[in-house]
Amino acid sequence: MRIQSEPFGDSKDGLPVTRYLLSNDSGMAVSIIDYGAAITDIDFPDRNKKAANITLGFPTIDGYLNPKQPYFGPICGRYANRIAKGRFKLGGKEYKLALNDPPNTLHGGVKSFSHVVWHSKPLEPALDGKSAGVQLMYESRDGEEGYPGAVKTTVVYTLTDSNELRIAYFAASSAPTVINLTSHVYWNLHGTPTRDVLDHTLMLNADRFLPVDDTLIPTGELKPVKGSAMDFTSPSRIGARLNEVDGGGGLKGYDHCYALNDRPDPLKEVAARVEDPESGRVLEILTTEPGIQFYTGNQLSGKPDDGGFKPYTGFCLECQHFPDSPNRPSFPSTLLLPDKPYTQTTIYRLSLN
Repeated sequence: MRIQSEPFGDSKDGLPVTRYLLSNDSGMAVSIIDYGAAITDIDFPDRNKKAANITLGFPTIDGYLNPKQPYFGPICGRYANRIAKGRFKLGGKEYKLALNDPPNTLHGGVKSFSHVVWHSKPLEPALDGKSAGVQLMYESRDGEEGYPGAVKTTVVYTLTDSNELRIAYFAASSAPTVINLTSHVYWNLHGTPTRDVLDHTLMLNADRFLPVDDTLIPTGELKPVKGSAMDFTSPSRIGARLNEVDGGGGLKGYDHCYALNDRPDPLKEVAARVEDPESGRVLEILTTEPGIQFYTGNQLSGKPDDGGFKPYTGFCLECQHFPDSPNRPSFPSTLLLPDKPYTQTTIYRLSLN
């Protein structure tokens, strides 16, 4: 296991940004920057032992600083996904948030966890030589982006010698608040981002999904996937029925949260599995979270703001709580109390078939 670091430019505030490179002897390498705590690259070989980056991102810091960029690889918070009309009530008080995805709030607001420099430090390889990592911490002040409570968040990325990238999340608040954190990696297992991912096969361990309105806010229903284009309970091509799905804004594609089935031991039971039949690369995801947002890059435009990436050239599987949970008491709670810190773990496991 190896860990290196190097400068990666400066933020708009003039703060230095550092990039960390974790690598193992199996040919897997992960690059992480402390701006947005973002994953910028994940290199993994195909069945012919040819390594390639299997995520979407920008080559320099400039792309990540663009407020219009489509969340390539960062940690999203304080509340990932959408909150309807940018409002929720807590303790009898209504809180108003920025409407950065009109008419809703998306991924925490304008100056979200994705758009700040986190305090970072390398975690040297373990004594057994089987892992190395990076710790990142961000303190969000009380009232930031309209949310109550000062929240201290720590994220630890760990790469193992068995080709697992583990993400451990911790957060504590000074006052009752809401929280929903996720990693927003765009995957393309081809390793060729000019090609779409519609031929990848996907399995989701989820019998139900959350239908949404025309602004992508859940209706409150948990609907069975069986017999519909939303059904990935057995491996299916991502593009097989994509044109039957409304991805918002008149676009076709997936941008929906799936309610994961109960898993007594969630870090030993696969929540999602994706395979590229051509390269042989396989991605398995394990998570302690109740949901996964499946997004097929419908809104990628091919323009510079999006790194030149076209629609459907990347997919996201964002492990998280449900969208708009603060306004939906029937959904799993996203309440964070001072005496009950937040924890979550998600694992990305790569292999070959």
